[in-house]
Amino acid sequence: MDLSLTYPFQDFTLDFYFRQFWTDPRLAFRKQPSVETLSVGSEFIKNIWVPDTFFVNEKQSYFHVATTSNEFIRIHHSGSITRSIRLTITASCPMNLQYFPMDRQLCQIEIESFGYTMRDIRYKWNEGPNSVGVSNEVSLPQFKVLGHKQRASEISLTTGNYSRLACEIQFVRSMGYYLIQIYIPSSLIVIISWVSFWLNRTATPARVSLGVTTVLTMTTLMSSTNAALPKISYVKSIDVYLGTCFIMVFASLLEYATVGYLAKRIQMRMNRFMALQKIAEQKNTEQKKFVNGGPDGGQTPKQAEVRYKVHDHKAHSKGGTLESKVNCRRDDCGYGTLRSGGHSERHERGGSEYGTLRGGHGGHVGAGHMGPGGHMGPGGGHIGPSSGHMGPSGGHMGTGGGGGHMGPGGHMGGERHGGSHPGGGPGGGGPNPAQPAPPPPPAENEAAPLPQHILKPGKAINKLYGTTPSDIDKYSRIVFPVCFVCFNLMYWIIYLHISDVVADDLVLLGSD
Repeated sequence: MDLSLTYPFQDFTLDFYFRQFWTDPRLAFRKQPSVETLSVGSEFIKNIWVPDTFFVNEKQSYFHVATTSNEFIRIHHSGSITRSIRLTITASCPMNLQYFPMDRQLCQIEIESFGYTMRDIRYKWNEGPNSVGVSNEVSLPQFKVLGHKQRASEISLTTGNYSRLACEIQFVRSMGYYLIQIYIPSSLIVIISWVSFWLNRTATPARVSLGVTTVLTMTTLMSSTNAALPKISYVKSIDVYLGTCFIMVFASLLEYATVGYLAKRIQMRMNRFMALQKIAEQKNTEQKKFVNGGPDGGQTPKQAEVRYKVHDHKAHSKGGTLESKVNCRRDDCGYGTLRSGGHSERHERGGSEYGTLRGGHGGHVGAGHMGPGGHMGPGGGHIGPSSGHMGPSGGHMGTGGGGGHMGPGGHMGGERHGGSHPGGGPGGGGPNPAQPAPPPPPAENEAAPLPQHILKPGKAINKLYGTTPSDIDKYSRIVFPVCFVCFNLMYWIIYLHISDVVADDLVLLGSD
């Protein structure tokens, strides 16, 4: 018996000798010396009765007629008849490709009478389990014959019950072709995709082209593999392997996309911080220019505006406000507040008189004095670098550290920042427990300082979600190979175990 199996068409072909044995008493004859059997040609078949045997799952068959019809009939003197025919039959063989290419297929050929029911003919195997013989020299390109078994059954059809014989042959697929052509190349493609993890992440053309090439190669390999298989809807074991390899190479491509996105976000953050630092440095430079300006700094002193306001309690009810402005150099201007009138007098009158000086050294205030009535007299007022005079009442304010007298008996410290002398009288600028002196306001042109975390960012600026692009490449160099090795171990252990199924009562090839 010679065999061949084709899985795209779900069939197998057998070239075998088909022998039938039956007894016809009408053909019995008296035994003669040296004549026990008669051998006749195939043309004699038309003159005797023969069983109408056919093959149930046959797709195509033909007789061999070279050089003559490959058939003979032998008639025994007892009436037993032996008929032998050489046939080539292509029979259907539904295959289960769930474990392809580690699958084992069980194909069968069924023998039955076409018109005679069980009341007329009953089929049985002439020699029991040894009725089917397979040559040990049978070899197939992609399969090995594991063994065979035979069985007899009764089939009930609409025309009656029929006797049927079946011979089942189990095939084991050879893995060599698929290991060389599919498994090893797909594994190498996956390994090649890992090369991008060792390339510089700035080498965009190399990494992208490598990832796209491996993805397209895996797609081509999957398409060519399935093209030779029947169009089935369930998943095969080779689909699991190729699908996993495709996911691995596609994940390698996505890994570089993630690295590029992370590097872009970090670069945008760093650019933003650099811009803020540059702005902060410009602000600090401008502030230093304001502070160091003048003859000592080698620059022209800049002018600052000094506002001097006097609120008259008499004019307050009328909505009146006295205001004077003085321009001075930035580094000569300080802070100071001039107050006039007694504490109890202000509370009784419900008003207040004060003058505000923003600036420092060398500022001049227009003529006038602050008397008890809260107005500027014609006596003239002067604020100098060492002492400040205001009006004929003797009020003066200095900036060199001396006391600045204001009104009758009141005086105020003359430091640059407007600090009050602790010995101030009731009419002066001394400390007032009921109403503490307000802090000096900042200069109009002075910018607020930026937060320190903007000026000096921490180490986290190079990370996004606690990860850097280099970390992703480092982790991928370990995670991808480990996952692929674990998958291979599980794949081969599971599928080789569950696909190792041998049919019951199988007569192994070579054991008979």
